[in-house]
Amino acid sequence: MKRRDFLKSTSIAASTLAFPTLIPRHVLAADGQPGANDRLRVGFIGIGGRARWIISDEGLPGADLVAVADCDFQRVNKAAAELPGGDKWKKYQSYKEMLEKEKLDAVFVETTTHARVLACIQALQAGCDVYGEKPLTLTVAEGRVLANAVKKYNRILQTGSQQRSMPANMHASRLIREGAIGKVHTVITHNFTSGKKWVNPGGEAEAIPEGLDWDAWCNQVELRPYSKELQQGWANYLDYDGGGQSWGVTGWGTHSLDQVQCALGTDDTGPVELIPEEPGSQCRVTLRYENGTLLKLEGPKRGMEDLGAIFIGDKGKIEILRGSYTAEPAELLKDSPPPTAMGPKESLPHIENFFECIRTRAQPNADVETGHRATTLCHLINICRDLQRKLKWDPRAEKFTGDDEANQFLSRPRRKGYELPDIA
Repeated sequence: MKRRDFLKSTSIAASTLAFPTLIPRHVLAADGQPGANDRLRVGFIGIGGRARWIISDEGLPGADLVAVADCDFQRVNKAAAELPGGDKWKKYQSYKEMLEKEKLDAVFVETTTHARVLACIQALQAGCDVYGEKPLTLTVAEGRVLANAVKKYNRILQTGSQQRSMPANMHASRLIREGAIGKVHTVITHNFTSGKKWVNPGGEAEAIPEGLDWDAWCNQVELRPYSKELQQGWANYLDYDGGGQSWGVTGWGTHSLDQVQCALGTDDTGPVELIPEEPGSQCRVTLRYENGTLLKLEGPKRGMEDLGAIFIGDKGKIEILRGSYTAEPAELLKDSPPPTAMGPKESLPHIENFFECIRTRAQPNADVETGHRATTLCHLINICRDLQRKLKWDPRAEKFTGDDEANQFLSRPRRKGYELPDIA
């Protein structure tokens, strides 16, 4: 029960005058845990396009944005000048300094993908709950370290897969999990594309812009000469993301593959086999789950509303879109929640769920294990395409079976100074 509801109840309020009442822990503020009526103190690590969208178009209900940090300090100043409330922010170039100086309840980690996991872990170590943007990780191994860190430090982590909190998506996923279309034998998503390898264009060296800590930007990746194309187009390149452009595997593909995991009820596991369907770096891939369900990356490219999947069972079919769904038989549309309109406020229920879990300590809709397992699918698809062969995957051990070469792709060497902490 929320405190405001508690106070509205006159009978309960009156009873507290007569004898002591045990008040639930989440109603009262505790060390590292705000009370139900306390406004959360929030910071942002990374203030690029997605961060600006959340601040200006989604909102932070019940929270105050008190500090932002970005290794590109020009972006900090620009955002503070353009976004509402920016004149009140504490501004930092180093997020570690922000974590040390500001007493924050939570941070939104809106960095580049290759910098995300280290920032998340350091925020957890500072006692913050974390909203980690998707894709959550750069490698499979990173994801397991992050999941261990959330458990060790007893914090909340919400992955930024907002379809998890869209009512129609949640309803349709539950129908599938509960057998409304029978046994699901086939799932179809778009054939999301992988990233490409960065090739230094050569020529005259570019000057590092004023206010940019290029060493911090490069993070775990080698310290390359500055490139405007690299700084602005990093999501296209595999050293920095797994194909993070819009229709890439770890771009919009993360939403679709996460939707698959949600509806199949496989949030703590994954496929057991990957099969490239033809030669080529962008080939179609089929993933087989232990129960025989096939996930096929072969669907058409239509629009952003299609960032879900088609689920085909022996008793019907449901296509989950972004914020709505279609169904055969049509009776499965009965009691469907209203669709979520795309655009501003579509992520608001997800942010509200995160904030509620900060107060109650319940697991959020897209907890760290959920985010890690869904992002793992993205990494497995990229590895399968790279090696161009059938791969056996052990989701319990999180290793390929009998393929030492494939297992080398599960992690990457990290540059000195940007190693992940040893977290068992």
